[in-house]
Amino acid sequence: MREFKEKEGFSFIETTPGSPVLLLLHGLFGALSNFSQLIDHFSKEYNVVVPMLPIYELDLNETGLNGLLEFTESFVNKFEFKDMNILGNSLGGHIAQLYVLAHPERVKTMTLTGSSGLFESGMGDGYPRRGDKEYIARKVAETFYDPAVASDSLVDEVFDTVNNREKALRIVLTAKSALKHNLGEDLYNIKCPTLLVWGNQDTITPPFVGEKFHELISDSELVFIDNCGHAPMMEVPEQFNQILGDFLIKNNT
Repeated sequence: MREFKEKEGFSFIETTPGSPVLLLLHGLFGALSNFSQLIDHFSKEYNVVVPMLPIYELDLNETGLNGLLEFTESFVNKFEFKDMNILGNSLGGHIAQLYVLAHPERVKTMTLTGSSGLFESGMGDGYPRRGDKEYIARKVAETFYDPAVASDSLVDEVFDTVNNREKALRIVLTAKSALKHNLGEDLYNIKCPTLLVWGNQDTITPPFVGEKFHELISDSELVFIDNCGHAPMMEVPEQFNQILGDFLIKNNT
């Protein structure tokens, strides 16, 4: 397990300073484990950078997409990352789109997988009752095509998060912010090469969402993965890494 750096008020992973940057943005319940195999695979050729987004630390009046975008801008500026390959899953994809729209000069490529920004099915029938671990286990399992990917440790992590009153409030506020912030009218402004990787069995951002991103982002390619849900980099990491690797080679030479 890689250790986080604590520097200039930021907590992040950085694998290979001096190499081309691959910036990873996690989702609402994201953690290092979401990207572990991706980090290991790409750290030889890329400086894989993973900031921990302050979803649970922002002041309430800053909680939401705008606050997370400002954090990402500050992080990139502080460490002077340029010509970035930016990748986001779920909420992280939403932040990636906002960043690319605001700072296209800093981004070489963008990869979205199971991204919000157009449509998403959130917690479904409302926020879970505090202490209802069985409900949480079901919802975490629904993230994947194979429920076995929802390990006990992952369920425990999400359960602990939603049972912390302050964190739970920020999750709700952030999720509502994402639902309100539809980017459909802005995506035509994204001009960098964009890779869209979607699970055919994604029930949170279903396949039609990937198709709509492909329609609205001019320089995009869409790849569907069968027997895969909302987090391809976790559920089918070898296949995901092959698709991403081919895309990065093509657009970083």
